[in-house]
Amino acid sequence: MRFPLTRTEALARLTEFLPLAGRAYAARRNHDGGPDGRATTSLLSPAIRRRLVSEAEVAAAAVAAHGFGGAEKFVQEVCWRTYWVGWLQQRPEIWARWQADVVRMEAMLAEDGKWQRRYHQAMAGQTGIDCFDAWVAELQETGWLHNHVRMSFASIWCFTLRLPWQLGAAFFYRHLLDACPASNTLGWRWVVGLQTAGKTYLARADLIRDLSGGRFQVAAPLAREAAPWPTDIIPPPIPPAPVQHADPALRTGLFITSEDVSLETLPLPASPVALAATSGIGGAPAPLKRRVADAMLADGVDRAAHRLGLAPERLDEADAVEAMRAWAARHRLAQIITADAPVGPVKDRLDVLAPVLAGDGVRLVRLRRAWDDVAWPQAKKGFFPFKAAIPKLLALPPAALA
Repeated sequence: MRFPLTRTEALARLTEFLPLAGRAYAARRNHDGGPDGRATTSLLSPAIRRRLVSEAEVAAAAVAAHGFGGAEKFVQEVCWRTYWVGWLQQRPEIWARWQADVVRMEAMLAEDGKWQRRYHQAMAGQTGIDCFDAWVAELQETGWLHNHVRMSFASIWCFTLRLPWQLGAAFFYRHLLDACPASNTLGWRWVVGLQTAGKTYLARADLIRDLSGGRFQVAAPLAREAAPWPTDIIPPPIPPAPVQHADPALRTGLFITSEDVSLETLPLPASPVALAATSGIGGAPAPLKRRVADAMLADGVDRAAHRLGLAPERLDEADAVEAMRAWAARHRLAQIITADAPVGPVKDRLDVLAPVLAGDGVRLVRLRRAWDDVAWPQAKKGFFPFKAAIPKLLALPPAALA
């Protein structure tokens, strides 16, 4: 496996990569050697996405190794994910719109034979565009693509193949090991000019040849212009919900989700008497993505069980609400602590679960890491204003860096 599946492996990967996280990263970060070549990035994004390791840990380690000036470009790239999450957290309507668009467009495919044919050729890697077809194979086989490749892929999908960005985002979301609702959805919106109004990304054959080390000829013609997608209305930001606090006097259970599999690294505000996790990540991910996410979740459960001295239970994902209610009743819980999930499927499920548990007299408390609490409110506009908050993030106390 090219990517770490446990926290121990992720920390080892971070240590191995640190010598390259300074000037070497800044110079070579956009180059992609393909699945068999030498990586120019840390390959930690799937681990960060599930928080086997946190953004705070990775950024702090890079700064310790190179100083902020030397590690600035690497730290900024780490913070892009935080920025996307914070931006979407304040505009959940964008996530809901994308989901509705995918359902609508998948239904429309049956009514447009040419569109359907281009769509299936793209997903099968049979477009005749050598780089794009190779990237489709790499995505499906490894669950990952270099970030710069993702930009070119999305540009070709939208402007050369003339396919909707929403369906491309759904294709990525199914396969990419590190895809989260924010970074994936908003990254595609950026390519088509919806995030920064009127600013699109046009894939260039010469740049693809150069950054791939000449692996691709890119002889097939690519689009010569990238006209912005019809603009949509971006809702004004709404403040993130207030931080929740646990009552240390209440009989407490700890519930681990696939959004944050390292809760045991934080000082818990109450001593749990029971430990549980979902039986799987849910949804309809590609088989490789499901296996990787489930392995990371299993590692998180094992670490928490060892740390807390508790026998873990796995709750049926297919009937999550009733499984949680039954678990709480068995252990006579008055409070359940879990990670605060940002906008996405896990948050949606927690939002459904909270009032049901409350009806049973059980509080659901969502712990938010200090990194998120400081960063999310700063993501009101573009990334460049957000950058001003990075020194404040790096100055957080060590307990926030777990």
